[in-house]
Amino acid sequence: MNTSKIIVVAALSMLAATSVQSETYQGVHIASSKISRAEVASQAVVAAHNLNPYSEGTSATAAPALLASTDRSLVRQQAVLASHSADPFAEGGSSGVTKATARSTDRSAVRIGARAAALGFYPGQ
Repeated sequence: MNTSKIIVVAALSMLAATSVQSETYQGVHIASSKISRAEVASQAVVAAHNLNPYSEGTSATAAPALLASTDRSLVRQQAVLASHSADPFAEGGSSGVTKATARSTDRSAVRIGARAAALGFYPGQ
């Protein structure tokens, strides 16, 4: 019983604290301006064409156009040559498709060797 009274008092005190801090609604404020619509429109056009004073260095203005150091046809020629050559970044397994060749070892012998290796029996021991 004592605990329930403490909980009720705590809830009521929290409710009272939140109601004290609430704000009142004062309605919609009436706009009062001494500038005409035409003047506001002309100021908006001027502001739109000015630099953005709130922008940061990288986005302050448009980036300048980059000038190419080589001819477009030369770059295309090099790209075609590179696409037809072997992959310079390939590593062992992905460097290309291995060609199937005739094996001199019998499949059953390979299977027996794989099973022996899996069980821990190595030839020559």
